[in-house]
This record gives sequence, C-alpha cells and structure tokens, in this order.
Amino acid sequence: MPMGLHSSGRRGPSRGSRRAPMAEINVTPFVDVMLVLLIIFMVTAPLLNSGVPVDLPESRANALPQDQEQITVSIITNGTIYLDDELLAPGTFAAALENLSASGERPEVTLRADQTLDYGLVMGVMGELNRAGFNSISLVTNGSVEQP
Repeated sequence: MPMGLHSSGRRGPSRGSRRAPMAEINVTPFVDVMLVLLIIFMVTAPLLNSGVPVDLPESRANALPQDQEQITVSIITNGTIYLDDELLAPGTFAAALENLSASGERPEVTLRADQTLDYGLVMGVMGELNRAGFNSISLVTNGSVEQP
C-alpha cells in the first residue's frame, strides 16, 4: 500500500479518522530561500571589491591576475590617500609604508587614482612606493571599448 493513502478500515477503538505519516518532503520553501540568498550574494559581491570610491580612468589594457598578497593604495579627488580602506593623515604615507615594509616580504601594490588628479601627485605616491621598496605596482583602470 503506498504511503499517504488512507486505509478504509479502522484500527482499534480510536474516534475519528487517523492520518498516515507523510513520506514526502516539500523542497519548494528551501529552493525559494536559496534563490533569495543567491540574489543577495550576487548583488553584494561587486560592492565588496573596494571600499573607497574612485573615478578611475579608462583603458583598453587587459586585466592582470590578482595575487592573494597585495595592498591597495587609493587616491581620491581631493588628494586624500587610503591604504587598504584606511584613511591616512596628511604626511603619514611614508611612515605607513615603512611599517608595511618592515614586516618582511613586500606584497604587490595596486594603485587606484582618480582620473581628475594632478599627474605629479600620482607620480609622487609612486615615488614613495618605490623608495619604500615596493617595486611591483599595478595601476587600476576601468575597461573601455573605445580607442583613444
């Protein structure tokens, strides 16, 4: 006799009908919850990429593979410098780099600079990075399909 069907006969002196246990699991609520979580992660994942909003310049260069051990230096429109989402006070960039270089092997540096910044300021930051021994510097840009 298949599960879930009621028997026509009575068992014992119980009053009313007795239901047989259900052997099927309803997976629809589980699938609904999983789809909602998938959508939430798909929306929030791109936002976790960087914490400092920078208007990056356009470039047609191919993307480089990202290393696990890297630090990010961001320079926003007013010239404020961030080191891995941490705001640096003016004049403390060199000291922060010395603290990083004292820890041993120097990681790759990813430089994100606003496109409206003065070229001299960006070169000054790159010079400080070079002076501190960080010679592997990647410049981050937005992808562009137009040729200059």
